[in-house]
Amino acid sequence: MGKRKIIVGSRESRLAVIQSQFVMEQIRKNHPEWELELITMKTTGDVILEQTLDKIGGKGLFVKELDRALCQGVIDIAVHSLKDMPAEIPEDLPITAFSKREDPRDVLVLPQGTGSIENLDKEKAVGCSSARRTIQFLDLYPGLDVKPVRGNVLTRLKKLDEGEFSSLLLAFAGLKRLSLENRISRVFSTEEMIPSAGQGILAIQGRKDEDLNFLACINDKDAQTAALAERAFIQKLDGGCSSPAAAFAEVHGTEVRITGLYVDVETGEKAKGSMTGDRRDAAEIGYRLATRLLAEVR
Repeated sequence: MGKRKIIVGSRESRLAVIQSQFVMEQIRKNHPEWELELITMKTTGDVILEQTLDKIGGKGLFVKELDRALCQGVIDIAVHSLKDMPAEIPEDLPITAFSKREDPRDVLVLPQGTGSIENLDKEKAVGCSSARRTIQFLDLYPGLDVKPVRGNVLTRLKKLDEGEFSSLLLAFAGLKRLSLENRISRVFSTEEMIPSAGQGILAIQGRKDEDLNFLACINDKDAQTAALAERAFIQKLDGGCSSPAAAFAEVHGTEVRITGLYVDVETGEKAKGSMTGDRRDAAEIGYRLATRLLAEVR
């Protein structure tokens, strides 16, 4: 009898490949008898770099090519950064596992040799890809100029080091997975800058009604609980890339505590709050917090 073969789909960026290889290694450790193959592809979100995501279709642009490959049977599973997945996903392509969460915090990166944030060049803009980060950063450092920056992490760092920006706002998790923690100049606590829903968690997506029990070796129960709460919060707010919303959940024993931020696009009014409850009700708690914050800004 031949080996069972699992074909894994990934975006083609270096970070996406590293993340997919991490998942493949976990599968190999638990199923050494299986053969695994990685297929990479460029998504629409990787190709169109001249505009911000909210102008060209949102987070779905990072997944639709992989969704199509799953539907057509070209790949068996797809590996995503959970924060890059849209709030709504197809019922026939469920998320079947959530990796243990990497550091969820946001960070500031300065050009090499700059030193501390006090040396930041105020004549240049801070490069940032999300309204969520921009709003919270300007609360901490009012008066600075923030402009959009697109491209994968390495592309953004290249733009920074070539003098296009004074600094960048990025996710700690991506830099750590790329072994670039040495580039970090300032780490923001989750209270200073609430992370994006799912930040630091890898999501493994498969086809409904197929036997995907082998992914249990990857699934982390605490990450899954946090993800359910955070994604329910974002779904209630219809949170895509353009929505200034943030959600971060922590699991302590049988309880989950979620902190969220919502900003009304039209008025700029902000609502921030937290809610705690039984981890078995994670999605409901996220939904209820979003409902409460919505009411506060209306």
